[in-house]
Amino acid sequence: MTSCYHCGDSCENQLIRIEEKAFCCNGCKTVYEILSGNDLSYYYDLEKNPGISPELKEGKFDYLDNAEIASKLLEFDDGDTRVVSFLIPSMHCSSCIWVLENLSKLNEAIKTSQVNFPEKTIRITFSSESLSLKNLVTILSTIGYEPNISLNDYSKKTKKMDRSLIYKLGVAGFAFGNVMFLSFPEYFEVGEFWLERFKHLFRWLMFAFALPVVFYSGSGYFISAYKGLKSKILNIDVPIALGIATLFIRSTIDIVFDWGSGFFDSLTGLVFFLLLGKFFQQKTYAYLSFERDYKSYFPMAVTKLTRNGIYKAPSEEQIQIYKIKKGDQLLIRNEEIIPADCILLKGEALIDYSFVTGEAHPLMKESGDKIYAGGRQKTGSIEVEVVKSVEQSYLTQLWSNEVFRKDRKGKFQNLTNSISKHFTIAVLSIAFITTAFWIYYDPSKAFNVFTAVLIVACPCAIALAAPFTLGNLLRIFGRHKFYLKEASTIEQLAAIDTVIFDKTGTLTTHRKNTITYQGIALTKEEETLLNSTLRASNHPLSRALYQLLKSEKILTLDEFEESVGKGIYASRNGQDMKVGSYTYVSNTGDAAINERATNQTEVHIRSNDEYKGYYLFQNSYRREIDNIFEELAPQHDLVILSGDNEGEKEYLHDRLPTKVQLCFNRKPQDKLEYVKELQKQGRKVLMVGDGLNDAGALAQSDVGVVISEDINVFSPACDGIIDASRFKDLTKFMSLSKRGITIIKWSFLLSLLYNLVGLGFAVTGHLEPVVAAILMPLSSISIVVFTTVMTQWIGKKLHAKN
Repeated sequence: MTSCYHCGDSCENQLIRIEEKAFCCNGCKTVYEILSGNDLSYYYDLEKNPGISPELKEGKFDYLDNAEIASKLLEFDDGDTRVVSFLIPSMHCSSCIWVLENLSKLNEAIKTSQVNFPEKTIRITFSSESLSLKNLVTILSTIGYEPNISLNDYSKKTKKMDRSLIYKLGVAGFAFGNVMFLSFPEYFEVGEFWLERFKHLFRWLMFAFALPVVFYSGSGYFISAYKGLKSKILNIDVPIALGIATLFIRSTIDIVFDWGSGFFDSLTGLVFFLLLGKFFQQKTYAYLSFERDYKSYFPMAVTKLTRNGIYKAPSEEQIQIYKIKKGDQLLIRNEEIIPADCILLKGEALIDYSFVTGEAHPLMKESGDKIYAGGRQKTGSIEVEVVKSVEQSYLTQLWSNEVFRKDRKGKFQNLTNSISKHFTIAVLSIAFITTAFWIYYDPSKAFNVFTAVLIVACPCAIALAAPFTLGNLLRIFGRHKFYLKEASTIEQLAAIDTVIFDKTGTLTTHRKNTITYQGIALTKEEETLLNSTLRASNHPLSRALYQLLKSEKILTLDEFEESVGKGIYASRNGQDMKVGSYTYVSNTGDAAINERATNQTEVHIRSNDEYKGYYLFQNSYRREIDNIFEELAPQHDLVILSGDNEGEKEYLHDRLPTKVQLCFNRKPQDKLEYVKELQKQGRKVLMVGDGLNDAGALAQSDVGVVISEDINVFSPACDGIIDASRFKDLTKFMSLSKRGITIIKWSFLLSLLYNLVGLGFAVTGHLEPVVAAILMPLSSISIVVFTTVMTQWIGKKLHAKN
């Protein structure tokens, strides 16, 4: 099979050759000619088939001619110079970076272009006198890098990266290294003259280095401990803060009264390793967003129609979507989003609600019908009249639920904090009991023993176990195209006992349908006439059926008529063909058809006066769903929660395990309430969906995962995004999460052994600074090595199974 030289797709449908190179469409050919003609052909040397086939629609970017709208996108506008940043979802390789940073060769008005590949953005400086913003976007789209511009850009704010953890880690690391260096003479009790003379200076220098570590780098632990105690919760930061405070106070007293060098080395090392664990756990995917709402789905502007008289064509004006008012008339082009609830005035409306309600197939609407916000027009242009503003529309009302306005998932009690209460009580008990013992037998040692117990029992290693285990798993999951918002999600995933799946777009794929024919076999002549009839129609079902039946022989029709929302009629040489709904093709005498009522999508055929049968369009289910449900069934309750009708209920009942609950015709609010009801019963719920209709359930669930055919396009707010190609590994990811928790528990036992050894020195009054300096870092390093090796080992098993 010949592949396109530009994008790498198959040239099955169309083959265009230029300079002995094959292209799948005119779009790819045009991009090649543009790049070659502007000395940018090196683009193809960096990567094989690096391009994206462009899809340009007339009038798509007309709204950028509106100065008010354009100003919302511009970062800088001073006379002739303008600066703008765009998200480029199709950016994926070194060739993309190279061509995007050489845009000046395509147009001299482009002064500079700088790519931020991790975030998939480009920042362009251009001359506004020679190049408009609309033309700049058109240039990008022409070469296959169409910017993603949505309503979210209307109120876009500059993202401020929080670098405080990096600064704190840097301060702690710098201080740790210097304190260790200054402590060496004390470790080995070197009696050299000059070292003895400057010993007190070295100790006060260590004190100076410890001050920013305690009061800046370690401040977060004191704040967290205070908030925990205020809420009557003994979280893991309570014993950590107690340990840091004890180390600092004990060490300060030691050098003030000249009792010794103190434990400044252990103190700075403790804070450094703790912050290192936090930093390692903060794995982010800059190019993905886990907090999207309808604003990321809606366009930034829309075409408003203004009537200038009965006999004059209406004028078109591009306006911001927030300026839409009740009574406004809008022009909605093919593939555009309906921005507000409205009434259809003119045109053939075929609305795809799959992303909003879960309805599997587009719905035909007639003049006077109501169309809800969020639907996508699938065929031609239509004119509509707004009945509700954007803020009052059906789709935006979904976001009024309180589940979108509060951090409901913040109440999850992680494994580390769940043991901290018992750990803190145990440490304090040992400290007071041993202190009481030494007060009775040798009061001079009581203070040292009390502080030594609090120092050596500081749960540094315990606090590191979860961050490094979960951080490693987070990266392993990411390499296998399962992207989680944060590491704590893995702990929640391990606790799941109920899994809910959406149907449309989750268990099914948007990329293809299964089409079967039921009825009397068509003759060759009838197949040819049917094929020619379908070719003349622009209806999505007609196009899909044409792709299935198409042949090289196409007839010229004598007569063709398309009835909006009903079907099509064609004739040639006295032979008639009707294609469409069963009511359209049936006659009064066709009792079998007239009595038929179905929830399934069907295209019926009548040849002359004989009813032949129908083509049944069914969702194409992902091949892996059988294995997924079989693997989950023994230990989980399984539910399919769909906004679609019950047309495929019987099929799913026969295909999936009997324990799977099938719930259809569920609105978005119904899905949210269903999840909430399960949680009231104490269930831990994983929701797997793909559309805005699942947004409430995804937010309410303990873990919400979105499945995406393309992770660069819109997906609703969630805890994780899984690439559709790795959906088959969902059960393996859940299993690995549970094994990760097991690794954390073993790490706790390992750290407990170190604590017991340290307590042996502490309770007997023999804990020296050099012992603490060896034991505490050793326990931390051991935990880091253990968790890293174990997680990489189980990660290799995931890789081996694929």
